[in-house]
Amino acid sequence: MSSQGDRDAPAGQLPKLDFSIFVMSIIGSAHVHLGDMPGPDGHSERSLDLAQQDIELLTLLEEKTRGNLTGDEERLLTQALDELRERIAEVSKET
Repeated sequence: MSSQGDRDAPAGQLPKLDFSIFVMSIIGSAHVHLGDMPGPDGHSERSLDLAQQDIELLTLLEEKTRGNLTGDEERLLTQALDELRERIAEVSKET
């Protein structure tokens, strides 16, 4: 079964966990903390400290997994960090 097939799990079943799914969950958390998406309770609330912590977690993953990722995983992590760092800078200027 392909990785894409795992992500398209039937309703009610969670997709098979892999590195990309893990990274995407942290990216989602960062967007919630940046106020870009509603949290689990349906409300949007901004916390730059928590967003920064998500970015630091992704940075730690990048450092600790260097040389052990597939090209796609490395691109996902690098692109996510670039975009989140840019976004937190934008949000910081707004506040």
